[in-house]
Amino acid sequence: MLIRNVNSLLTSAGGGKPVAQRMAMTLAAIAALAAMVAITVNPASQVDPAHSGHIMGVSDPAVAGRPQTTVRPISCEPLSNVPGKSLTVAVVDYPPDAYTPRHRHPGSVSAFVLKGSLRSQLEGGPPGIYRAGETWFEPPGAVHLFAENISKTEPAALLATFIADGDCGPLVIPD
Repeated sequence: MLIRNVNSLLTSAGGGKPVAQRMAMTLAAIAALAAMVAITVNPASQVDPAHSGHIMGVSDPAVAGRPQTTVRPISCEPLSNVPGKSLTVAVVDYPPDAYTPRHRHPGSVSAFVLKGSLRSQLEGGPPGIYRAGETWFEPPGAVHLFAENISKTEPAALLATFIADGDCGPLVIPD
C-alpha cells in the first residue's frame, strides 16, 4: 500500500511520468537548448581552425565504407581555477550508420546524447546503447573501442565536454 501511494504521489504531479524520468527529460531539453545557444553565440568560425570540423578517419577495411563522424568544437576556455587545464565543448555529428573507430582522448570526456541512439564501448567494458538524454564518461587515456549510430536512416549527435591540458590541443588521439 505504501509503495503504491509513493508511486501515485511521484507520478500525479507530472502527467503520469515518474519524477526521475521527468527530471531526465528536463535536463536533456536544457542541454540541447544550451548546445543550440552555444553554437549560435560561438560559431565554429570563432574556434581555432585546427579544431574545427574534424572528421574521424576509419582505417579498418570492414567499416571503411561507413559514413564518418564530424567533431564541431564550440568553445575552448582555460580553467582559471585549475592552472594548465582547459574545458572544450564540441558537438559530434553522426550521419546515419556512421562509425567512429578505436581512439583515445587526452583528458576526461563526458558525452551527452543530443539526438538519436548511439552504441559505444570502452576497453574493458561491455558495449552500451545510449539514447537522447543519456550520458557516459571516459577517463583520461581510456581506449574507446568504437561508437556508432545504430540507425541506418536517422542522424545522431552528442555533446562532448573535454577537460584536458590548457593548450586546446587535439581532442582525439587515434589508437
